[in-house]
Amino acid sequence: MKIDEATLDRIAELARLDYSDPAARKAILADMERVLTFVEKLNEVDTAGVEPLIFMTDEENTLREDVAEVSITKQEALKNAPVKDSDYFKVPRVVDKG
Repeated sequence: MKIDEATLDRIAELARLDYSDPAARKAILADMERVLTFVEKLNEVDTAGVEPLIFMTDEENTLREDVAEVSITKQEALKNAPVKDSDYFKVPRVVDKG
């Protein structure tokens, strides 16, 4: 499949990419065409009777125990705060009252 200049411009716009350099445009066009050729090759594979893969493995998740622990005290956390108020960090307002 060939990608035309308009398609490349649209993809670049959506991805917020700049391909104004002619060498970069030529290189990315070649790369995209290689990817599309590969995908078209995958469409040739006979997948009749093949069940869709939902999970990559049959193993269950191995999780650690969720144990709460204190790693730093409130006083230690506030010690280097530039502005604080007894138990809290003070920060500038970022949401207007509405």
